[in-house]
Amino acid sequence: MAMQAALTEPSAKAGVEVYAPERSLLVASILSMSGGFLDAFTWLSLGVFASSQTGNVVFLGVYVLSGQWQRALHHLLPLAAFVLGAVVAVRTRAVLGCLVGEIVCLTAALLLLHRAPDQIAILGISFGVALQSASFRQVGRWKYLSVTVTGNMLRAIDQFVDASDPEAASGAGTMLMLCLMFLLGAAAGGCVTKWLGTWSLALPIASSMSVLWLCRRRNHPR
Repeated sequence: MAMQAALTEPSAKAGVEVYAPERSLLVASILSMSGGFLDAFTWLSLGVFASSQTGNVVFLGVYVLSGQWQRALHHLLPLAAFVLGAVVAVRTRAVLGCLVGEIVCLTAALLLLHRAPDQIAILGISFGVALQSASFRQVGRWKYLSVTVTGNMLRAIDQFVDASDPEAASGAGTMLMLCLMFLLGAAAGGCVTKWLGTWSLALPIASSMSVLWLCRRRNHPR
């Protein structure tokens, strides 16, 4: 029985890989583009970063040390919301549920932005982005982040110099592709936000809905 379990376990794992579109390069690329898009949108519309919290931490430190407490609080809000969303995602481990949560948060922000205090939209967007980014952190067999490029760039460098891994080149290419997708998303976000304003949020909402559709396919294997 032990031998049978040992023989069936690899097959089970292989099945998980086959029917795990949430780990596909397509899904990771869509989410990375959405991350860059949302950062550009929130920076231009609200003066904060929704996805990449590094910028918020930098501005928070600068404003705290200069005694500009109101501006510091403005950057503390998305940071706190992101942390809370990440905690919820990690504790629940409900990948599709967290993705639905992000869609709901972005939709609420779309409807409330500039109709209610901007702080509400900031909290909703950052919380929703954290739900998604903390749930989708693997593409193939490599770890990645859909809300930043620094970590993915370092992972690409690690793969480039790892001569012991026969798939290192593939891993490096994957990480660089995700960095490019984030860049393209940010560029698109900058342009679209100037044209559509608040309604630009419809694009990352549609992106998340497309990812939800792709991931639901795992429940209907061919």
